[in-house]
Amino acid sequence: MLTVPEIVGKVVKKSAFLDEALALGILNISALARLIKPEVEREAMKKIQEGAVIAALNRLSQKIEKKAKNQRKIFRSAPDLIVRSNLMEMTYFNSKSLVLRQKKLLEEMSGRHNYFLTFTQGINETTIIASKELKKKVLAAFKEEKLSAQIENLSSVTVLLPQGTSLIPGVYSYILKALAWEGINVVEVVSTLNEFTIVLDDRNIDSSFSIIKRLF
Repeated sequence: MLTVPEIVGKVVKKSAFLDEALALGILNISALARLIKPEVEREAMKKIQEGAVIAALNRLSQKIEKKAKNQRKIFRSAPDLIVRSNLMEMTYFNSKSLVLRQKKLLEEMSGRHNYFLTFTQGINETTIIASKELKKKVLAAFKEEKLSAQIENLSSVTVLLPQGTSLIPGVYSYILKALAWEGINVVEVVSTLNEFTIVLDDRNIDSSFSIIKRLF
């Protein structure tokens, strides 16, 4: 059977923002305890004292705050941010021929580093994010493939992460939560070992850049 602290942690994790608010110390712990007490009791299948919920929330907030500090510590200095505009996204259903067409397009683009071009292959579909100038080339290369979706007027912010970041839990969520908190929709994310690229609607790029910059 779960303990009260374990149940409280489970309840808090259901919200995208409760743990962030706890870490920032902007929540009234007593009011939150009263709010979640009925859910904690249902999970525990017994009556729980409000004081026990408050104590669990206090311990949880300290734990979350420590975790947030550790995430910030890995950035000894503010990381470089690279902004790109005039991007588009096309998603095609996977097929046996799709990889060959992808290879051909990459060969055509070999040596041309002034354009943005990335592929993400999933189980059923492949997404291509590219500079808008490559639209005709992409459409021509994949004209025999089945297009699932197409999104234009996109921009991106790339965060150049310090070495070893991939071993630190929650680094991506640290950035994404800040954008979600401000109501900014993320269209796509693309990552390599030490680069994290967030693709957004053109209208959100300025505010997103400012939000990410403030984090560091």
